[in-house]
Amino acid sequence: MTKKFRGVYTVMITPLDSNGAVDLKAMASFTEWQVRQGIHGLIPLGSTGEFLSLSEEERDGVAHTVIETVAGRVPVLIGTGAEDTRECVRLSLKAEQMGADGVMIIPPFYSTPTDDELVHHYKTVAAAISIPIMVYNNPATANVDLKPELVKRIAEIKGCDYIKESTLEVTRVRDIIRLAGDDMTVFGGILGFESFVMGAQGWVAVASNVAPGPMARIFELVADEKKFDEARALYLKWLPVIQAVGGQAYVAGSKSLLTHMGFAAGTPRPPRLPLPEQQDAAMKKLVSDFGLTFSL
Repeated sequence: MTKKFRGVYTVMITPLDSNGAVDLKAMASFTEWQVRQGIHGLIPLGSTGEFLSLSEEERDGVAHTVIETVAGRVPVLIGTGAEDTRECVRLSLKAEQMGADGVMIIPPFYSTPTDDELVHHYKTVAAAISIPIMVYNNPATANVDLKPELVKRIAEIKGCDYIKESTLEVTRVRDIIRLAGDDMTVFGGILGFESFVMGAQGWVAVASNVAPGPMARIFELVADEKKFDEARALYLKWLPVIQAVGGQAYVAGSKSLLTHMGFAAGTPRPPRLPLPEQQDAAMKKLVSDFGLTFSL
């Protein structure tokens, strides 16, 4: 039985050791901490996980580690996006065989496919696997924009049941729900609280790398308890942290915060670089101001 995905899912960083190698022991510790802190789901090998900077062997190690550490306690979706549809099918099949609960698939990010080509891409992958697909709309990185009318078409594909909507247009949430109805469950990709208010059933969050409990709580207050004012207050309280890992600093910023929290996250892989000294100092102050710590 497939699990229904709902809530705040961390798009996870990939920790590297002092030599720049993927640290699977740290990955397991980080995964365990996320679950204990109350996160609703985990997504390794997304953009924040630097998936394009990892070898296939490294990606396999990360996926295995997260799935085995979670051991069914929360859903795990694996990022399996690829430029070649055949490769996307292969990676998605591998994720399913590893025990993933679903896959998150960004559109082919170089070929700028047409709407018909995108529908064919997702239909081909969905036909090859039996776990759900979370479609990932991020026009800033994919060079294509999955607008609500196209999402409605994709939602008609059996298995394409979720979307991570990563634009700053919260009306996208409204329009996807209006057009696709129950065929597509929307997760916010950038806007969490705002997307929840518009009916999104989840948030694929970067900030939950460093504050999984509070990010999860924002969702619970809105979606489960209908305490909108309390949720808004909590959201505004944590907005400095959410903004600190927005934009181009999402990888380096997350790793900086975690390092200052006491977790050996390492540095990003080039071409990404660690934060400049002044920006890193600001992250250290945030950790102090918010009392952020990493401890199992």
